[in-house]
Amino acid sequence: MKNCLNPGALALAVGSSAMWGLLPAYWKLFSDVPAYEVLAHRAFWSFIFMAFMVTMTGRGAALRQEVRVLAARRRKIVFLVAGAIIVCFNWLTYIWAVNHDRVVESSLGYYISPLLNVLTGVILLRERLSLWQFLAVLLAAAGVLHLTVNYGSLPLVSLFLAGSITVYHLCKKITGLSAISGMTLETALIAPAALIFIAYLQISGQGRPIAWSPSFLPLAGTGAVTAIPMIMFAYSINRLPLTIIGLSTYVSPTIMLLLGVFVYRETFTRAHFIAFGLIWGGLLLFSLAKSPPLAALERRLGRAWGRNR
Repeated sequence: MKNCLNPGALALAVGSSAMWGLLPAYWKLFSDVPAYEVLAHRAFWSFIFMAFMVTMTGRGAALRQEVRVLAARRRKIVFLVAGAIIVCFNWLTYIWAVNHDRVVESSLGYYISPLLNVLTGVILLRERLSLWQFLAVLLAAAGVLHLTVNYGSLPLVSLFLAGSITVYHLCKKITGLSAISGMTLETALIAPAALIFIAYLQISGQGRPIAWSPSFLPLAGTGAVTAIPMIMFAYSINRLPLTIIGLSTYVSPTIMLLLGVFVYRETFTRAHFIAFGLIWGGLLLFSLAKSPPLAALERRLGRAWGRNR
């Protein structure tokens, strides 16, 4: 049955989110390497890994079919290219933030992201918010505002990570490609530039040596650590209820937050606690917004409001 909980799919959903949450520990391996160099390796090796996966799983025919459909819709090609560029900036910011001791700030961005996805749907796709979803967005906004007031500036890294991944998701929604085909094509677009840049760094002596170097395997591994959780998540998303999928995505920023506070000893003040509390409250309310008790309460409130107008 479609609504039955699939244990294997649930394990993959939680596992993929946990892997994303642990990524800061991987990026810390390259704390002495410029973020743009790590980005170039991540883009190139992700394409190599995806090409390997497409070949090994026999998805070549499906990929070619999706490319033919895409070629007939120029608007979708524009959004595919835009998505590839945006995700590069997201990756670059994330890698830079982790290696500049901003793991906590990065986790805040990925807590905010689901609610920004909601706002995007409302503003651009004319989707409607329920009362509880609207209140959830307000709680998250209050959390960001509280942090801004207490520190005198916006949490720019958080907002950029949240905003860029939200726009990236919008581009993917418009292109309508499957997860594996989409990532294969996105990395195919940026891999040539990434390879040229890696070659330039090696020839000019500015890059970390990779020939016969211990650095080679970790840098090549950036492709696998990028693609594997995405493939796991893509498998689970069609086999679990969206509420479970939504809740599983919060595992990632929670692990990031714990890493930042307890492993990397980043600052977590009372202002952070209040801001995160408001955002967690918003996420919980949003996740439960369509549950029968809250839906029934919203209907009763709506009828009471109508009588009192």
